[in-house]
Amino acid sequence: MKLAVFADKFLRMDRRFIFPPIALAIIIPMLFPLHLRVSPSPPVLDVFRAMEKLPAGTPVLISMDYDPSTTAELSPMAVALFRQCYARHLPIVVMTLDPGGAGLAVQLLHNFARETGAKEGVDYTFLGYKAGIDAVILAWGQDIEIAFPTDYNNTPLDEIPLMDHARSYRDVGLVITLAAASYPEVWVPFAHERYGAPIAAGVTAVMAPDYYPFLQTGQLIGMLGGLKGAAEYEELTGRPGDGMKGMDAQAMVHLFVVLIIVLGNAAYFVTLRAKKREGAA
Repeated sequence: MKLAVFADKFLRMDRRFIFPPIALAIIIPMLFPLHLRVSPSPPVLDVFRAMEKLPAGTPVLISMDYDPSTTAELSPMAVALFRQCYARHLPIVVMTLDPGGAGLAVQLLHNFARETGAKEGVDYTFLGYKAGIDAVILAWGQDIEIAFPTDYNNTPLDEIPLMDHARSYRDVGLVITLAAASYPEVWVPFAHERYGAPIAAGVTAVMAPDYYPFLQTGQLIGMLGGLKGAAEYEELTGRPGDGMKGMDAQAMVHLFVVLIIVLGNAAYFVTLRAKKREGAA
């Protein structure tokens, strides 16, 4: 009988009592990472392997085509890619086709330089934002100075050592677009189809299913999908970051939700059985 009373109270519990445990399930793994293992998917492995095959000194173009609303999913990808490039001695050319991406790029590159000691103009450079998506992508096929005569700091490209070896798609080993909108659908026809540039993408989780056809046709050589894709890439690079922390928190919340569902169903059947007994009596 006591069990039935407890079950009834559980079913009548104010739903707001669930919020604090969920908050703790998110906060604790973020502060004290659990380092739960994730199994890299084939599209993520393809990006990682493509990067590992590039000879040292080959520039990598990373276009941060997103704004702050999706930074939780896409910025961990950028950080993981920056770290891999630096470890492999691959100079990084960063740009953005989204007006909201410039500030994010500056902040991430500043943190990256402080963490690794990377030198601006030698190990990385940020070109900034330029309006005209199609025109900017096409400019890389001829000479990037057409679209970006200077970098974000107004330094002429001719004065940036890195840019001596990164003038067009012919010089770039891989193009990676980290996108929160349909930017990959512009990069593919204008960079890959027209100039043969190898393209990889990092997209939000909700966008990922739309781009599997691009993987099947080879128009994208690989893809990182959502926070899980970021965590998988961190697993491959051996450098846990916000992606794996986020997946730890997500796993704990999912576990708690499953537990609540199981307890709720158990409580329902206990109270139902108790009511049947009372009716029979």
